[in-house]
Amino acid sequence: MVSGIITALLLVLFVGGWIWVWSPRRKSEFDAAAQLPLDEWGVDAKKEKRS
Repeated sequence: MVSGIITALLLVLFVGGWIWVWSPRRKSEFDAAAQLPLDEWGVDAKKEKRS
């Protein structure tokens, strides 16, 4: 019985994490993170350039 509860809890956590990752509100943050390996100077340098 305990293993069934733990399995159900882990399934709920997995589905919740999946929904959180694929939510449209997070798209801009994940797009920015995906570009970090290609960016020579990093995010902090971009903030300094804009100021």
